[in-house]
Amino acid sequence: MTITAVSLHGVTKRFGEDVVAVDDVDLQIQDGEFFSLLGPSGCGKTTTLRIIAGLEFPTEGSVRIFEEEMGLRPPNKRPVNTVFQSYALFPHMNVADNVGFGLRMQKVDDSEVRRRVGEAIDLVRLTGFEKRSPKALSGGEQQRVALARALVNAPKVLLLDEPLGALDLKLRQTMQLELKDIQHEVGITFVYVTHDQGEALTMSDRIGVMNEGRLAQVGSAEDVYESPKNLFVAGFVGEMCLLPAVVAEPGSVRLSDGEIIRARTSSPKGAEVTLTVRPEKLHIYSTASEAPPNRNALKGSIVRRTFYGESLVYGVQIGSSDSIEVRVENIPGIRRWDVGNQVIIDFHPEAAMALTE
Repeated sequence: MTITAVSLHGVTKRFGEDVVAVDDVDLQIQDGEFFSLLGPSGCGKTTTLRIIAGLEFPTEGSVRIFEEEMGLRPPNKRPVNTVFQSYALFPHMNVADNVGFGLRMQKVDDSEVRRRVGEAIDLVRLTGFEKRSPKALSGGEQQRVALARALVNAPKVLLLDEPLGALDLKLRQTMQLELKDIQHEVGITFVYVTHDQGEALTMSDRIGVMNEGRLAQVGSAEDVYESPKNLFVAGFVGEMCLLPAVVAEPGSVRLSDGEIIRARTSSPKGAEVTLTVRPEKLHIYSTASEAPPNRNALKGSIVRRTFYGESLVYGVQIGSSDSIEVRVENIPGIRRWDVGNQVIIDFHPEAAMALTE
């Protein structure tokens, strides 16, 4: 039986008369789910998280946690805990005292505090660090302490507001995997806010993509990446090649140079659309005869080559004005194309979507 951990119904948040930070949001997050709110700065994701936490109250709508109406209940009366980007550790306390601070404020028995603090520190892989001062810890270690301090109180829902934003890239990538492992181990609901598409795709069971205070799309990481519902989601989640087109027939579009391309589309004939395809779904050949049959093929010219280490990205001019990027995995024996080469760009019809907005 599916249990809903967090429910938002018609939630709107206004600041003053002119600013609508969250606009009529309906959302259900399931128990034990790792759910990410993803979007650019100012889209409303952090305000939505703060509303769940009780740090803000909705102007309209309701918030339920495990079917219990939260109303104007303050954060300390909700079955949640929040981890922020700012770790806010007490510099005069060691790791163990930082982790156990909330329990001591609740007058929990000392032996119980020691037991739960030990379990939380072990969970975040900091055993042996109990007596260290926060200033003696790395950024990643400080983040683990903040996470342990939140988990030690056994919340039903853990809210995380861009907690990895201050870490360097390599450490952030490591912590992404560890956070997912920890969430799987404790089995509680994580609601995670980020503007980083890679973070959301890597960790999430489902993603809610926000734009201008509204949910643009909610779905699994694969659904959001492979089948975006609109141009905003297509352009924001990962990289996307965009070409203006018109629907020619059901299942095909006409590009600006007259080329007919097969693509997924639900728009009527004659509708103006944008053809979208991911750069890694494209392949480069020297002639059409080299490309596999029954696929889309476009003539183009290499205008740019960029080396990224694990891949090469080619800028390819299509027709007189349109250009796209093709990402090619950097593996031994792969052909290198030079600027000026005339090529064929090949892709499967299922990799292309025609979107209207």
